[in-house]
Amino acid sequence: MGDIDDQPNESIGSAWSSLLGFADRYRDLGFGSLADQLRSGGPPLPPLRDTPVIIDTDIGGDPDDAIAVTCAARGVPELALVLTADENGGERARFARHVLDLNGRGEVPVVAGADLGNTRYYCVEGLVPGDVPAQPDDPVAAVLAVCAATDGPVRWVGMGPLTNLDRILRAAPELAARLVITQMGGAIAYRDPTRAEHNFRLDPAAACSVVERAAQLFLLLSDTTFTPEIEIGPDHELYKRLGAIDAPPWARTLGIHLDRWFERFYPGSRQHDPLALTAALQLPFVDFARRPVALGDDARMRLDADGRVVRVSTRADYAAFRTWLAQRLEY
Repeated sequence: MGDIDDQPNESIGSAWSSLLGFADRYRDLGFGSLADQLRSGGPPLPPLRDTPVIIDTDIGGDPDDAIAVTCAARGVPELALVLTADENGGERARFARHVLDLNGRGEVPVVAGADLGNTRYYCVEGLVPGDVPAQPDDPVAAVLAVCAATDGPVRWVGMGPLTNLDRILRAAPELAARLVITQMGGAIAYRDPTRAEHNFRLDPAAACSVVERAAQLFLLLSDTTFTPEIEIGPDHELYKRLGAIDAPPWARTLGIHLDRWFERFYPGSRQHDPLALTAALQLPFVDFARRPVALGDDARMRLDADGRVVRVSTRADYAAFRTWLAQRLEY
């Protein structure tokens, strides 16, 4: 099947092709590894700085979503829209609205998206003031509005199931060429080989559809993110700072959220979604390579020579990412 990167930006693609051709011609002189690296990475995207950012999140469960939205609110002026996925009666959207408001981003709209009927991973009850209203619930119209306001690409950061994205690409297939999608999800060597990675298995059909339809797709695999290297636990300095008595309201909210997660579910929160945000921002923490992948009906992923060629994460600089995260959450 075809490569999703067959039509890169003309000038950047030309420079990449020239360099690849040079490296291939002089393999015998030691340029073979450069050629292989260039071919694996594929032609680079044009710079995406200043282009709009859309976040699609199942905020309210694992606190890494709320931490990622907070980082975006505090450090990404291009943040244009937050959608909620795996909704819980509109409560995830209300919590996202509250997080943005605490960080002075009242101008960023929040729209409630798909409700998949899951209620297990939700632990922010009572954290949203009663005067925060229900949010609008038409994600397709909201995304179309963001895309209509610009002529160039739009960055999509997926932090939950792919249901909203699938519905948008079906309703407006022309957006497949506009959205540069960074999705936290999928795994080639998942820790439980009997099932798909969490975000993919929440809606397997949507995951399969997006992998097939997306023109620019970067998958930040669980193979890369499921590591104690990026875990916040009760002994972590960042957790202690967020939960401090004199912390500002946005930080205290994250601290309480982490407390509840530790008490109800797991003794740590691995920062999958903030790492996905950095990849979408083209920060130099995650390496991607093009790989042909195929998904089963249950969205379990495998390498397959006849599969769809997408960009998948291959490694991350966890130490540099941790420094960035701490800086984003300073007060």
